[in-house]
Order: sequence, then structure tokens, then C-alpha cells
Amino acid sequence: MMTAMPTAARSYRWLFVALAFGGLLADQVTKYALFAGLYNESRNEGKIEVIPDAFHIVARFDPSVDPYRDRLAPLRTIGGERQPHVNRGALFGIGQGNNLFFGLVSVAAATFILVWSSRAAAVRDRFLCVALGLILAGTLGNLYDRLVFDGVRDFFHWFRWYDWPVFNVADVCLVIGAGMLLLEAFVRKPVSEVAGEAVAAARSAVVSAVER
Repeated sequence: MMTAMPTAARSYRWLFVALAFGGLLADQVTKYALFAGLYNESRNEGKIEVIPDAFHIVARFDPSVDPYRDRLAPLRTIGGERQPHVNRGALFGIGQGNNLFFGLVSVAAATFILVWSSRAAAVRDRFLCVALGLILAGTLGNLYDRLVFDGVRDFFHWFRWYDWPVFNVADVCLVIGAGMLLLEAFVRKPVSEVAGEAVAAARSAVVSAVER
């Protein structure tokens, strides 16, 4: 009697990689496109009204930086000559001027996600791969800005009911991914080993999101 060969567990690492690179690409394309498209020589801010009195896309520029005078701030905007206004601190503007520190936090978070996503238990969990891919995308998107622009470019502004700090696509990826990890840790009831790692990763993701 022939014994059926065990079926290899399906790997979702491809999904993790696709979301990480896709999210990073979407973040950078939207940043470059919107800041270039809303560049205006006559003022320091360009705006698209998405929902009247509720939600705007805003591209702000820093008039204090001269790309010709300050060699540390070269031409930053495709099609323009002004430095985009960037957030050099954390969420709500906390810790302004600590861009290097928050950049190091992002590097640590990205390293943690890459190591954890390589584990066998993680690559077999589709839900978890989606969460980790989104978090890595958001972390890398904002880390790129911190390295190249000395701060993070933001442009989404929701101000109905509550005036939220301006944010970007990378932030959206971070928040969704962190929320999914919290569900992974406390709702989906994964096996004990994965549960412990999910709690640790959720904490890391929350820190990565808050440092924005």
C-alpha cells in the first residue's frame, strides 16, 4: 500500500515581499508626484481639495532653504527648486530635530521585521505576511525620506471633527499593519510561539508608527 507524501506547507513570503516593495513604491511615487505637481513658484503651499472642509492634499515647501546656497539641501522636488517641508520629529511634532534618532528606530524596526518574516511559522501565515509586508513598506518609505530629505514628507490632511497631523502613504501602511498584528496577537489565537512573537512585533510596529 502506497503512503501519500506529505504536502509541503504553502509559503506566503512572496506576498510579504510584494507588499513591502509595492507599498514602498506607492509611497515614494505619490510623494514625488504630488510635490512636483503642486509646486508653485508664487507661494509656499499647493493644495488639492478632496473633500470640502474635511480632507485636503497639501504640499508644503520650506522657503528658508536655498538649494543653491545650502549644499546639504540640493534640488529636492522634481520640476521645482524648493525644499519640501518635512517632519523631523515624531507624531504630533514631538521631538523635533531628532531625525537621526527616529531614523535609527526605523532601521531597528525594519531589521526586526525582516528577521521575523524569515521564520517558517511566519511565512506560512498569509495574514501575518500581509501585516509584516505593510509595516516594512511604511518603515522603509519614511526611512528613505529621513535619509534623503532629513525628514518625512507628508501631504494627507484630515481636519473634520479632529485636525489630524498631516500624514502619507507610508503612515497608512504602518497603521494598518500594526492593527493587523494586534489582531494576530490577541484575536486570531495563533500557536503559542507565534503569539509571543506577534505581541513583540505589534509593540515594534506601534513604536515605528508613533515615532512618525
